[in-house]
Amino acid sequence: MKKDLIIFVIMWLVVTAVGEWLVLSANIFPLQAAAEAIIIDDAFRFLLILAVPVFTFVVVALVYSIVRFRAREEDAPHAVPVHTSRPVAVTWFVVTSALAIFVIFNPGLKGLAELQSSAEPDLVVEVVAQKWEWAYSYPQYGLTIEDADELVLPVDQQIRFEITTKDIIHSFWIPAFRLKMDAVPGQINTLQATPTITGAYAGDSNLRVQCAELCGTGHTRMRTDVRIVEQEEFEAWIAEMTTNP
Repeated sequence: MKKDLIIFVIMWLVVTAVGEWLVLSANIFPLQAAAEAIIIDDAFRFLLILAVPVFTFVVVALVYSIVRFRAREEDAPHAVPVHTSRPVAVTWFVVTSALAIFVIFNPGLKGLAELQSSAEPDLVVEVVAQKWEWAYSYPQYGLTIEDADELVLPVDQQIRFEITTKDIIHSFWIPAFRLKMDAVPGQINTLQATPTITGAYAGDSNLRVQCAELCGTGHTRMRTDVRIVEQEEFEAWIAEMTTNP
């Protein structure tokens, strides 16, 4: 049994090392277009780093047990009882419980604190959903766009989205920002994001507003392109849209 334990530990360490290397080196994330996307992706990668040893422990134990202790023809026809190891059970419970409590605080509460900001936003965008379209208002500029084909945002500006709906529940989601917020009738939900790069849907499909709540037959087409531009270009666009609505 001691030999089996040594072999298992070596296999577990090797497989874990390979898994951690893949997590740290693989580019598994789509376009990051906001500061919040970086925070969320870092948290996700950190959780993967913590999860790999637990996952590999279970998989290696299962595979090794199947291969090493499989029944043979000369074995007894009836299974031999295997008694639980109390130290192993207690250790497993303590370690996994401590890990679960740890991730509640980091990246859980710590990540939420990083995503929330009490500072006044540079720009407010009012988002109104309805079957099956989006409307965007820029109250600072007196501009409203109904049934919008495009959401234009300035780069490096903190933006607060104020989200609601005229009919049923929808969900405002920009994949490149990694942020999502439900649009609930009679309620305004807020979401803050700071775009960090310029770009448009034509260059990357993750730059789009997508309804992420099943809302009826037009759900799949309830989206608009997102375009992130420099502040000067944004102001020129606002002026053009205000003059020629």
